[in-house]
Amino acid sequence: MLSPDLARIRSFEVVPSLPEPLKPLLDIAYNLWWSWHPEAVELFIRLDRNLWHETHHNPVKLLGMVPQQTLDTFSRDEGYISSLARVQENLQRHMTRTPWLQSTEHRDAKDFTIAYFCAEFGLTECLQVYSGGLGCLAGDHLKSAAELGLPFVAVGLLYRNGYFQQYLNADGWQQEYYPELDLANLPLRPVSDSKGNQVKVTVDLPGRVVHIGLWLVKVGRIPLYLLDTNLPENEEDDRGITSQLYGGDMETRIKQEIVLGIGGVRALEAINIRPDVCHMNEGHSAFLALERVRRLIEEHDLSFDEARQAGAASNVFTTHTPVPAGIDRFPPDMVDRYFRSYVPGLRLDMEGLFALGRENVFNKHEFFSMAVLAIRTSSWANGVSKLHGKISRHMWQGIWPQVPESEIPIKHVTNGVHARSWLSSELMYLLDRYLGARWQNNPADQSVWKAVMEMPEEELWRLHERRRQKLVIWARRRLRKQFEARNINPDHIAAAADALDPMALTIGFARRFATYKRGNLFLRDPDRLMRLLSDADRPVQFIFAGKAHPADGGGKELIRQIVKFARESDAGHKIVFLENYDINVARYLVQGCDLWLNTPRRGMEASGTSGMKAAMNGVLNCSIMDGWWDEAAEPDLGWSIGRGEEYSNPAAADDLESRAFYDLLEQEIVPLFYNRDSQGIPRQWVTRMKKCIASLAPGFNTNRMVQEYAEKLYLPALRRGRDLTADKLKKSVELAHQKVRLRGAWGKLRVDMVQAKTEQAMGVRDALPVTATVYLGELQPDEVKVQAYTGPLDTAGRIVGGKPVTLKHDKSLGKGKHRFTGEINAINSGRYGFAIRIVPGDEIFDITPEPGLIHWEGVKSKPAAAEAVVAEAEQAAT
Repeated sequence: MLSPDLARIRSFEVVPSLPEPLKPLLDIAYNLWWSWHPEAVELFIRLDRNLWHETHHNPVKLLGMVPQQTLDTFSRDEGYISSLARVQENLQRHMTRTPWLQSTEHRDAKDFTIAYFCAEFGLTECLQVYSGGLGCLAGDHLKSAAELGLPFVAVGLLYRNGYFQQYLNADGWQQEYYPELDLANLPLRPVSDSKGNQVKVTVDLPGRVVHIGLWLVKVGRIPLYLLDTNLPENEEDDRGITSQLYGGDMETRIKQEIVLGIGGVRALEAINIRPDVCHMNEGHSAFLALERVRRLIEEHDLSFDEARQAGAASNVFTTHTPVPAGIDRFPPDMVDRYFRSYVPGLRLDMEGLFALGRENVFNKHEFFSMAVLAIRTSSWANGVSKLHGKISRHMWQGIWPQVPESEIPIKHVTNGVHARSWLSSELMYLLDRYLGARWQNNPADQSVWKAVMEMPEEELWRLHERRRQKLVIWARRRLRKQFEARNINPDHIAAAADALDPMALTIGFARRFATYKRGNLFLRDPDRLMRLLSDADRPVQFIFAGKAHPADGGGKELIRQIVKFARESDAGHKIVFLENYDINVARYLVQGCDLWLNTPRRGMEASGTSGMKAAMNGVLNCSIMDGWWDEAAEPDLGWSIGRGEEYSNPAAADDLESRAFYDLLEQEIVPLFYNRDSQGIPRQWVTRMKKCIASLAPGFNTNRMVQEYAEKLYLPALRRGRDLTADKLKKSVELAHQKVRLRGAWGKLRVDMVQAKTEQAMGVRDALPVTATVYLGELQPDEVKVQAYTGPLDTAGRIVGGKPVTLKHDKSLGKGKHRFTGEINAINSGRYGFAIRIVPGDEIFDITPEPGLIHWEGVKSKPAAAEAVVAEAEQAAT
């Protein structure tokens, strides 16, 4: 090996040399559109099947390795050239397809750009810049945005060593290694300027400047820009900022997030993209909100708060974490060190910046939370399932003191998965025959999928059996390689050939190995488990896969326990653990298993998408009522472990829920699977498979999800952003001043008198007149809303599921006093209550309540916490 330290090395690029008829293969290879089109993938497989697998399904590398003689032969093959032309035509059709928005009532939304920021993107197995669920969701999001023709760009980091590669030692303990990506042979290219040089931007870190290079990955019609600090201009440590995904320490993490957020905004501007809406997919990119505000301040000479209104108006934040401990949080001294030179451009001091990242702004020791920063600088926020939205509102309620939990401005958009990326090619062809092309063009249309119920059960079952057989053959081969690499006893290697039964009920469990996911729950009663595994007439087998974070000893222990049980039990060949979980492994499992197992502690799984991928392939789910399954579960679609109970004692929960799982297996799942007719087909099981596909595929796919993001978040953010930035941010400045006025007057508000005849019972739907006399001080009646917040009372006298009824201004009583009147009613019998409150009157506050600006009768008003601190810091800085 010759090092650059010993001799000057000049670099040059070598690209595949293709005969003229095969030149379109390069365009296809460099656009990841191929990854969700089997006919495109088949073009590369036909060139050399073994090489396709050896290159980890990388068409760029394959084209550079196929012998020239082979290429010449295929260039003269009329059948191949005809197939290539069809694929090329389909790609062009995708690139020019009429955008979905143009066929909706939102067709007036034109000439805008949505920028989607995420720390990882799982698009295809050969591009290892993802770790698991979050990355695969982001990848599927882009694919559906491409199919829908949304005006999207995406920004991420180019990890030279990707996420770690996993193998297990002889004891079953996870080991990690980090091979470097071969960028020259991946489907990405550097972004070049007019002179052919790579486009670069910079960010400031303590005492130095860090340079960032841009790379482009084409995802259909969506450009994904990946940021890279491995440049010769940077110091050695800084070249490693984008080395590993979720690697390194807290110091590495804050540098990565500065590069992603601040560097990402600057990278887009360097290529003349000024996004109208920015979507932060998880809090890793939240620093982008600061950079957007800084740009507005610099261009329009505004205060921080004047610019923040406009910046936040067009920011969307999606949280994927149901517990505060899962959020990136940095100690104050670290934030001070990295942002001391940055905050003057925000016209803040450090306390003002800290206030943006603290839930309790008065706690000087609280760590700076990226999720809190994202929430405070975004007008739009959402969780990723109905249950997770509820949990998120509860978790972040402290940011909006005294606001009822149901009114916390965090919505939900339930996750989905990209159908064409996860369906088996065999099932796609079957769907084409019975559903036509509509399922591909509009997979979110429920009516399209009804025809699944008309598919012959025999045909679907035989197809699924072939997928299970392929899974078993592939898993055996992979196991042999694992054992050979570990220098396992030759007898064990030979036994791998007999691992798994291609005809047995196959249960899959594949996901990140974190302790809350309880991958070892099925081991809770080994004797009962062994009885299931030892049944020769009704065999059951398990396939596991997944990675634990390198620092998660508890997750690694779960893997070790499974491997140990498999190795030491008499039925070990019926429990296998496949190393190095990635998109390719996931694809085999979700397409070939019979049952998908999911056992998190309830409330800990924000959504979960692996079960959706399985369901699309007709694989039935058996899951705790958590995440997406909490809203999808139906008796004829799968099985639920428990009924959504929550336990204070984790050990008791493990015992109860493991027993419930064994009961389901013994009494329902295994009998149903092996209840065969004279043709050997489990008719009732296959009927559930068909219902599973027909019911869940349209609702839990990313085309539906992205459409929902557009209608609930992107388009409202676009309109509000444009409204506040018009006329040199006139309304943004007015809104900031309005908030200052409200904050200054809020502490003087009071409710003097409330009149309502509550001593007599009223009939259902009868009206109860309410009169409230309030003191508004210097505020005018049109600047506030006086509301009766009403709803049923629980046993503690609290209003549950309340709704506000806005009272009308009736009369000015002088000296700042006003009378408001209205009426409330109840639609059901029971005990009801109401409370009078005052909130800001502008409709902009209906969508995003201003923290601290709510006054309840009998509660002394307090200043708006973060906003008060920011305002003070802003005044001090200017």
